[in-house]
Amino acid sequence: MVEDDVSGERASVGRRLIIGGARSGKTAHALALAKSLSDARGVNVTYVATAQALDQEMQHRISLHRAERPATWRTLEAPAGLAQALRGQDASSMLVIDCMTLWLSNALLKDFREDAPTAELPAWESERADFLQWLQAVRRDVLLISNEVGAGIVPLSPVARRFQDEQGRLNQMLAAACDEVTLVVAGIAVPIKTFRGGRLTT
Repeated sequence: MVEDDVSGERASVGRRLIIGGARSGKTAHALALAKSLSDARGVNVTYVATAQALDQEMQHRISLHRAERPATWRTLEAPAGLAQALRGQDASSMLVIDCMTLWLSNALLKDFREDAPTAELPAWESERADFLQWLQAVRRDVLLISNEVGAGIVPLSPVARRFQDEQGRLNQMLAAACDEVTLVVAGIAVPIKTFRGGRLTT
């Protein structure tokens, strides 16, 4: 684990999970952190977008996200085949993956059946396994943005319940694989897993 000094703090080079609810400020925190780290280290940033502009609302949301990030950042669109797309990237570039939730949703909907809500999801299970394998092996700065969806009520529809379950499992797997995990609440970043001085703290 390599460490650099960023804004007066010791910051590990590695995998970071930034998690929070809707409109919690998690994306803003991730973008600010990526800019700070990339400026300090003199590296390029690749923003990996998993959203698909399937309707006017999503097109509007995507345009807002584009306006939030520096124009110098490269954008890679990877709504599916995420690990495969990442393996072809410049190894020196920092990655911001936004977001794990939409990537999950894209894969889950390929196989989900209302009449068999607990059945296996081959497309999602393959995507998840491939990405986790990539994440375990990667040795550069990666910032993952993901939603916390388990703090509310149990959803009414079978697909929403399955999505909530899969998102919770995915977040646990990502947190286990990442060197640092930050929970963003009301715009405030709360460290819940850190790597400092060669040892893990939670």
